[in-house]
Formats: sequence, C-alpha cells, structure tokens
Amino acid sequence: MSKTLIRGAKVLGGEPQDVLIDGETITQVGAGLSAEGAEVVEAGGKVLLPGLVDLHTHLREPGREDSETVLTGTRAAASGGYTNVFAMANTFPVADTAGVVEQVWRLGQESGYCDVQPIGAVTVGLEGQKLAELGAMHESAAGVTVFSDDGKCVHDAVIMRRALEYVKAFDGVVAQHAQEPRLTEGAQMNEGVVSAELGLGGWPAVAEESVIARDVLLADHVGSRVHICHLSTAGSVEIVRWAKSRGIRVTAEVTPHHLLLTDELVRSYNPVYKVNPPLRTERDVLALREALADGTIDIVATDHAPHPQEDKDCEWAAAAMGMVGLETALSVVQETMVDTGLLDWAGVADRMSFTPARVGRAEGHGRPVSAGEPANLTLVDTAYRGPVDPAGFASRSRNTPYEGRELPGRVTHTWLRGKATLVDGKLT
Repeated sequence: MSKTLIRGAKVLGGEPQDVLIDGETITQVGAGLSAEGAEVVEAGGKVLLPGLVDLHTHLREPGREDSETVLTGTRAAASGGYTNVFAMANTFPVADTAGVVEQVWRLGQESGYCDVQPIGAVTVGLEGQKLAELGAMHESAAGVTVFSDDGKCVHDAVIMRRALEYVKAFDGVVAQHAQEPRLTEGAQMNEGVVSAELGLGGWPAVAEESVIARDVLLADHVGSRVHICHLSTAGSVEIVRWAKSRGIRVTAEVTPHHLLLTDELVRSYNPVYKVNPPLRTERDVLALREALADGTIDIVATDHAPHPQEDKDCEWAAAAMGMVGLETALSVVQETMVDTGLLDWAGVADRMSFTPARVGRAEGHGRPVSAGEPANLTLVDTAYRGPVDPAGFASRSRNTPYEGRELPGRVTHTWLRGKATLVDGKLT
C-alpha cells in the first residue's frame, strides 16, 4: 500500500496543514506530519479540496465516440479536479435500460481516472411518452439514483408526476431540463435586445421558468425530490427561492458558463457560444452568482457537452448546442465567485463536492478532508493565471468558449481513492 504526504496544503482554504494518505484512505491531518517511505507532495500555498463531483456530464459513449468517450471524458474530469461524474442519458442507444447504464458504469470502472455514475433516462428514448425502466436501472449494478431526459424536457405533467412518484420509493431524484418546447420552437439564443437586433429566434426566460414552477408544485404534491438542471434566469432563481421557503424538496444547479458569459457574445455569431439553455443577460448572470452564494442554487455542474469540430465550425443556425467544461470549471468558479468575494474555498467545496455528492447519493465522494475518509482529493494552485489552450485538453472535443481567455487557478494534482490520476498538471 502506497503512502503520500501532502505537505503544507491550505485545506479548504484554511491554515496550512499536512495530509497523510495511506492506501485509499486519509489517515492523518495536522501539522508537522512525517511518514517513512511516503511520497511527498510540497503543496505550500495551494488549496486542497475534496475531489470534485459533477452532477451533469455528457460522456457521449455509447454512440457518439467521435465527440467523447468514457475514457477521454474521465481523463478530462481528472484534469479538472473531479473524482466522480454523473453521465447523462442522451447517448445512442439512450441509457433507458439496465443494460445500457451498466455498460457506461463498467466503462467508467475500466477507465480508472474517475468514478462514473450513469444517469438513467426518465422516458423511453427520451421521447417523453412512456416511463423508462426506472426501477430496473436503480436495481442494476450501476445503482442509478438520478434520472433525466436532459437535452429534452419532460414536458408532459402526467409523465413528470409519475416519474416523481416512482423514484420516491428509493429516494431517487428527477433532474429536469426546464424548457417548454412550444415556447422555444426555432429559438437560437436568449430572447431580448440582442436577439431582436441580430434577427435570431428568441428563447424566452419564461420557457424555463414556467416548467420550474410546475415541477416544484408537482414535487410538493408528491413529496419527492426534483433537481433543476442548468438554471439560467433571474426569474428561475426567485421560483426556486420561493419553493425552498415552502419546504419543497428542490435542488438546483448552475453552469460555470452561465456564471460568466452573456448573450452579448452572440454578436460574434461564433457558434462556440451556442448553448442550451442560452447565454442570458448580465442581470441574469449577477442573479445567478448571488443565488449560488446564498445557497438558493445548490451546486455548480458543468453540463460538459463535447462536439466534434464539424458540428461547431459552421453557420450559427446549423451548429450544435453545448460547450466543454470539465477542465475549466474550477477556474471559472474561482474568477466569478472566489475572486469576487462571494464564496470562500469552503463554499466552493460545498457547491462542487459535498452537495452534488449528497444530491446524487455518490457514496465515498463529497467527504470531509479528515482522518478515516476516502482519499478523493484535488490540489489547486490558486495563484496561477494563464490563457486557456484547448489544444492541451484531455477531452476529445475542443468546443470551449474560453480559448485564449486568461483564467485563474490550475489543478495540479487529483487523487482517486489515494491513487494519483493527475500529477503536476499531467495525467498519470
């Protein structure tokens, strides 16, 4: 069993401490530790966090291995400080059966870079007509606890109610892609001043907000858990805030790109900025940051959505929606939340590890950095600042909106159950 001594790390941004890993477990945390034969990592000035957990990742396998595979996606995750990711169901075939979710789960085990928890589809084929095999997926080796038709909204209220009732039996959660389809037909970007000036089809905020309002009421009626994917508007924040004040069991996520970027970028007509839900206004961005800071929004999730070059290197209307995000998420959160004083590093650990692990019931992840806990850890050089170079990404795709943009922070080390997956910024 190997030993690793992380020396002088600022655990959750606090005072420098030493952390000793023996095998898969943290065995000691304190000052002046020593261990014969241990590999020493000098971490002076760096911040040590629990391994990050992403509740919203698209790994594309099976079916779209030209965009990403479980192996390349988990390598990207390790590069970004993640030790656990939840893989969305919109694959080919759709992850709507026990067989497909088990395939994804086993591919994650084989990769060795990051634990992969498959998300099961809510409806067969993501078609919104008939409930998928929710119980069978939960009882499978993959142990699915989160279900989503992400990429499509479960727009039928009866189907959504039945899904909430079904998952309540095993404390599962339905993660809703809140998009009223009739209100977004032909939509290309956020509906507002910029869309009017550019002549692009508008995507109104109410298309998101109306679905969230319906679903928190359904969750309240059923007494079940609902999770709101990639919340993007100030109005959505207010609905979730109201629901929480009523004791409704709702959680919500925000993506890094919705914390930083606005619809003004669409003026470039660069399809790298085309995403679902669309980039919103500066007012929305500021509301999302405040909501993440005060806990109305529970977590940051990447919505890592890789696409091959030909799906983005085309005219705006024909381009696919989505951005890669696993390798830049922590840097964007540092810029928008930590460097602005809205969150400290303990708050980042809560929003990017502790809480997403709790929402998804990810055992062994999102645990305190203390003796006796699994050694799932990430070390961050918060003083670093440099341009984003997608050529160095571990992901198979390069569709990042941050190319050439200077961002702070760099993950230098990631450990998955005591095994280093990233050392000095390089994958092992």
